[in-house]
This record gives sequence, C-alpha cells and structure tokens, in this order.
Amino acid sequence: MASEKEEKIMQAAGLSPTDPCSYSRPDECIVTKIDLDLDIDFDNTSLRGEVHLSLQKKRQGIDHVVLDTREVTIKKVTDQANGQELTFTLGEHDPNFGSKLDIRLPNGGGSSCVVSVVYETSPQCSALQWLRKEQTAGKRQPYLFSQCQAIHCRSMIPCQDTPAVKCAYSANITARREVTVLMSALRLGSEPHPTDSSKLIHKFEQTVPIASYLIAIVSGDIESRDIGPRSKVWSEAEMVDKAAYEFDETEHMLQTAEALMGPYVWGQYDLLVLPPSFPYGGMENPCLTFVTPTLLAGDRSLANVVAHEIAHSWTGNLVTNSNFEHFWLNEGHTVFVERKIAGRLHGGEAMRHFTGIGGWKSLQYGVVEVLKNGPYTKLIPDLCGVDPDDAFSVVPYEKGFALLFYLETLVGGPDVFEPFLRAYIERFQGDSIVTEQWKEFLFSYFRDKVDAGVFDEVEWDKWFFGQGMPPVKPKYDDSVAVPCADLCQRWVKAAEEDFSTFKAEDLEALSTVQRREFLSLLLLEEPFSPKKIQAMEGMYNLNSVKNSEIRFSWLRMCIRAQCEDCIPRALDFVNEQGRMKFVRPIYRDLYNWEKSRQLAINNLQANRDQMHNTTAKLVATKDLHLPN
Repeated sequence: MASEKEEKIMQAAGLSPTDPCSYSRPDECIVTKIDLDLDIDFDNTSLRGEVHLSLQKKRQGIDHVVLDTREVTIKKVTDQANGQELTFTLGEHDPNFGSKLDIRLPNGGGSSCVVSVVYETSPQCSALQWLRKEQTAGKRQPYLFSQCQAIHCRSMIPCQDTPAVKCAYSANITARREVTVLMSALRLGSEPHPTDSSKLIHKFEQTVPIASYLIAIVSGDIESRDIGPRSKVWSEAEMVDKAAYEFDETEHMLQTAEALMGPYVWGQYDLLVLPPSFPYGGMENPCLTFVTPTLLAGDRSLANVVAHEIAHSWTGNLVTNSNFEHFWLNEGHTVFVERKIAGRLHGGEAMRHFTGIGGWKSLQYGVVEVLKNGPYTKLIPDLCGVDPDDAFSVVPYEKGFALLFYLETLVGGPDVFEPFLRAYIERFQGDSIVTEQWKEFLFSYFRDKVDAGVFDEVEWDKWFFGQGMPPVKPKYDDSVAVPCADLCQRWVKAAEEDFSTFKAEDLEALSTVQRREFLSLLLLEEPFSPKKIQAMEGMYNLNSVKNSEIRFSWLRMCIRAQCEDCIPRALDFVNEQGRMKFVRPIYRDLYNWEKSRQLAINNLQANRDQMHNTTAKLVATKDLHLPN
C-alpha cells in the first residue's frame, strides 16, 4: 500500500489512492461493462465512435465518475437511458498519465446507469500503431494493432485504466471490407454496414471480466490456419504457414497448463504474428495472444514465449496485479509456470532448472548493468508519479521467478508447491490483488510449514523492497548447463595465437537452447578481442545464424569487441524488428562505443517513424540519452 507521503502526492495530482498510475476512483463508482461501437479510419489514423460504460455506484451520494484519458477528443457524453447530455470536465494533461475525465452522473437515486461517450482517438494515440501498406509484408492493405499494457488503454478508450477494475466487454467494429478485424474476445461474425457497402461491421464479445490493459484490436490483410481444436494462428499470408509450423505444439502447451492450474476458461486460444515493429515477445491478450515474428526460428526453439503467454491465461488474466507496483504477481508467476510447461514438454526438471539458470543471468545483467542496482530493481517498486513503462525491466519476471523457485524448494519441491499454485488460482480468480494478499494466502495454505518455522529464514523485506539482486540464489541443477560453461571457459582462456583446439562440432553438439546459454555466458565475461571474435566466426559461422536470440547475443559480443564490420549488421537488426528485448540492449551497446554512438543516434532519427511509440521513446530517452 502507498505510504502517507505517497498518498499526499497522489492526492495532490488527482491520482487514485490505490493506484499511483490512474485517476479513476472505482471505490466511488466502478465500470462493470464496456460496450464499444467504433470505426477504424485508416486515412486519418484514428478510431472514432462511442463507448457505453455500465456503472455501479459504490455508495450513496456519489454524483460523478472519474475516468482516465490521454489525448482523446471527447465530443459528447450522454445518459444512454434517455439521451440527456451530461456535463463533464477534462483535466490538465499530464505527460505520464494523461487527463482526468470527470463526468457528472444522471440525476436520480439509482445505483447504476449507462453513460455513453462519443470520442475520437488522436493520430498520436500511444496504444495504437498504424502501418501504411508499404510497411507490411504483403504491401496490399494498411495495418493497425494495439498495445494497451501498461497504461495505454486510456489513449484508445476513455475508461478506468487500472488493473484493479475488471469488466466484460463487447464491440462492434466498422472497417473497410478488404481487412480482417480481430480483438481479445470471441468472434461473433460480421455483417454489411447498413449505409456504406464498402465496409463491414465486426462483432465481438468477451464475457470473462478483464483489466483494461487486456483490451486489444488488430486490423489488416491477415489470414489464419488451424493449429488445434481451439486454436488458430493468424498473420499476413507471407508468414502464416511458417507460423503454423512453429506453433504446432500450442494445444499440448494448453493441456499441460490446464493440468497445472485448472480449466482454460477463455474458449478460444489464437495466436497472431504481428508485424516486426511489435515491441514485445508476446502479449497475453485473452483469446488472441500477440507474438513477435522474431519467434519464427524454423525449429520451434523459441516457442517457449507461447508457453509464457498461455500461462498468463491464469496468472495475470484470471488473477491480476491490482496495480503495476505489484507486477511481479503477474510476471513472476507466469515465468514460473512457463518453465514448468516447457520442462514437462521438453527435458524435464533438468531443463526447467537450466532455464532458471539463464533467467538468473538475465536478472544479473538487468539489475547490475542496466538498472545499476537502483530503485527499479525492487520487486515492489515505488511508481508514485512514474509511467510503468519507464520502470519496465526483467526484475518482476526473474526476481519474481527466483522467489517462487526458492519457496518451492523450502516447502518440499514441486509435488508440494504445485497444489498451492492451483489453490492460489482458485482462490483469487477474477480478482485483482496486491502482494500482501498473496503472502497471507501462502501462509494460510502452508500453515503447518509456518508453525514449523520453514519460512523463518525468508528475508521478506529484502525480497520485496531490497535493491539489487535477491538475498538468496536458488540452487539449480546445472547438468544441462555444464557443457555450455565448459565451452565458454575454453574460449575465455584460449590464447590469441592458437585456436586449433576448436572445431565446428563444438557448437553442433549443443542444442539450440544450449547455444544461447553458451553465448549468454560469454557476455558475462570481459569483451573478446576482434581477433578472437573473427576466430569464432570462422569456426561457427555465427554471422549467418537466423535464430533471433543467438543473433542478438552474437551481435552484442561483436559490438563489445569493437569489431567495426558488425555496426551495419547491428543497425540492420534493430531496423528489421522492434522487440525491445533486442533493440534496447543493442542501442545501449552502440551508444557505449564512441565510434558507433552517433551512427546509432542517426539511425534512430532516420527510422523513428517506423518504430512503435513505446520503443522509440525509451530508446531515445533511456538508451541514447536524447532530450525528451
């Protein structure tokens, strides 16, 4: 919970006392259903229409509702029951949180009503990316996709943009006939527009209550292939068959997740392979997971991201962090379940431990090198006055996973901890919670362990509020990692004059995930000389590898070694895809090398219009240190 000082700061800014990133006051009046009626205007890059908000007053005497908006043009607000216009005020714009929309509710003593807001989004809407047809693979139709996490839904829909509020939604979306429209909801079909024969109206329904950041829309020249009894994969025609092959194991992953956490309640589980500018590996929008095309490795070796997004169907989408200070409840649990799914499908417990080792190294890099052991290395950071995007990092994912893995070890292993995980989902599904509620349930479930003093050694305050690495490193089975570490140390200790002991079979003997581990271990060492990098390339032909994870680590090694011939390849890599996991570290490395610094800045400026808004902003301000 917020401290007294933080509450005063949030109160002065007009922000919610329970969510430092929202103006809304669901404790007074809460949105219980969202119904959208919108038109996709590709020519003017905007959504326009209206949203109907079903409201429930939480106590008597409430005469207004507070919503979040960001650069949205509000044209009219009415009482849906009788068309009466309602007065509203739009607060001053804040660069982090947008503007507070305060609507005077209809007269009368009823506890519920429906308010209709006629509005239009801005071409600069931070939730939406609009692509010209020339920017797509097929170059036939323009493309639109959304990314509402963390607090971007308010730029697309006037709403209570806090994960503390969960509601169902429906949508009627009008678009030109030539494009397909999908949403994070079940598809109910389409029908001709009554007055414009060039358009169709697409209908959607999401009956399971969700947080606003999970509302998603996409429209473009896309088609699908069936990949399971409840799953399709969607993408442009140029990628759809490759995607269908890559994600062929989706149903097995779903069944494995259900065995761990209970029935899948969302009905459909589809995947959408987005254009390259999508900033994340995946986004767990219900019924329609968004994924990056960088996962299309050709050998299914990167499909673990799908296991992660599937896990979110329970940890995040069913049980949700109440605000983004407790984001680890979403992501730490999801990484934990993702690795259980991957282990059960490929390699067992040894492989689960192996991925945990890799996650620990990613955490070390993020905590020490990127965040400099600063305040955002806390598992529960202070986001008072902070856009969650600015605090986004590996910490909630991997520090959260490490805590859960450590606790699993303490209580007696997977057979003891997995029933707790399922009970946790059953207890809180449909709710938005904070860490204290999670901890109270942990203690109540493991009452015998508490009484036996099992948790006495856990330094809870250091885990939750300590800066830097966790107070304890879990004990992992390193049997799968040993060959990677051995090859790494052979290269580290190799003399510059003689590389004759190395051969191509060194790398060929390792699986794809082990090759990734080998390179990530090398990134923890001192930078190699250009001569050693050239020897590795000559031996392993790493410049030609297409796997995005391996390519990323290899490029970072080359930049750190200050091999000048890698600069064009690194710039090509950040230009051809926009996944922040790859783009931001590459830009940081290029900035840290004086010879490539200005080239990196020039490249960003030349390509910024092709990038996702969030990626471009963070690269410019955080990685290249340009003025905001």
